[in-house]
Amino acid sequence: MSPRSEFLRLITARGQLHQCTDLEGLDALIQKERVTAYIGFDCTAPSFHVGNLIQIMTLRRLQQTGNKPIVVMGGGTTKVGDPSGKDEMRQLLTPAQIEANKQSLFRVFERFITFGSGRSDAIMVDNAEWLDRLEYVPFLREIGRHMSVNRMLTMDSVKLRLDRDQPLSFLEFNYMILQAYDFVELYRRYGCRMQAGGSDQWGNIVAGIDLGRRLEEAELFGVTSPLITTSSGAKMGKTASGAVWLNADQRSPYDYWQFWRNTEDADVGRFLRLFTELPETQIARLEKLEGAELNNAKKILATEATALCHGRETALAAEETARKTFEEGVLATNLPTFEIARAQLSDGMPVANLAQLAGLTRSTGEARRLIQSGGLRVNDAPVSDVKATVGLGDVSDAGVLKLSAGRKQHILVKPV
Repeated sequence: MSPRSEFLRLITARGQLHQCTDLEGLDALIQKERVTAYIGFDCTAPSFHVGNLIQIMTLRRLQQTGNKPIVVMGGGTTKVGDPSGKDEMRQLLTPAQIEANKQSLFRVFERFITFGSGRSDAIMVDNAEWLDRLEYVPFLREIGRHMSVNRMLTMDSVKLRLDRDQPLSFLEFNYMILQAYDFVELYRRYGCRMQAGGSDQWGNIVAGIDLGRRLEEAELFGVTSPLITTSSGAKMGKTASGAVWLNADQRSPYDYWQFWRNTEDADVGRFLRLFTELPETQIARLEKLEGAELNNAKKILATEATALCHGRETALAAEETARKTFEEGVLATNLPTFEIARAQLSDGMPVANLAQLAGLTRSTGEARRLIQSGGLRVNDAPVSDVKATVGLGDVSDAGVLKLSAGRKQHILVKPV
């Protein structure tokens, strides 16, 4: 069926809809009333990466179509660890680490959705508020009796581990029960009727819907988005230099802009729909471009995606930095900067070591291989000797030296 509600039509057109537990029923509900819906995020790191972005965009589109988003921070579930898509148990974090991550992650949400007390304003809650207070035996009696172990064993998050003979702790096995209980608790507190998530969360979402029906006779709904990979099959948000973080202190806005600028040709239209708010008519025109003209579409994608994450002014500055760096060949002073003690360069430092230290490469071995292939440059001059060193004499009048990996990765090294 073709959805009639604005929200479902929008995410369908944008390529964000993968599965829905009852598309016809949810469509009818959203046409009739404003729906409160949630997505849960565990606090496993201080920043989200691009792989999380489709869920954040789902929250944004919920709000834009007049519905009310709930952001659930997993202060409680992070203590257990979601086994979905993992080959081994996640590292257990301390309560202090979880709290610090939660505070850092909130800053990302503020850029994409509006929080407040209005009808469609988002709210943020921490599931530790109810999960930390549960009494074990009463919880088992009230909730555990409704959870079929037979069915849980068929869910991908559990089944894949068992099929591969990989360990699954009893702690992790409880995750599905706790996430299911989250849905029920949010229904009780806020009238929440829908949960969204990635396709790997399907089993957990269905478990929550089933528990809500058993405990509250509630009609709940679930929606998932597809796992996003590039046309070449790479997992979204993973690059040779590591994860593409959304926080500026973990990946500079310039590098973030460059990530989108380097989108594969076949992905331009799809990513414009998923990660920007350009109208369909403009996207349809841009994705038809070919050759050098397609590069202009990639620049538009990079600027629009960066504007959502870091602000329009910052995105335009990143675009201008790229233009100066690549088109004019000048030293753009707002490139990512790495500060180093002058003493470390006073006697010279191997270029390979500096590249790794500055974060341009992940290891000195990778830097040496880059030198051997002619891809590493200092102040735009190729480095040909893997034992080459740099020192204070290489610092420009601007007080920095420029390290480059290929044509698109640059960093300024500033002695202090």
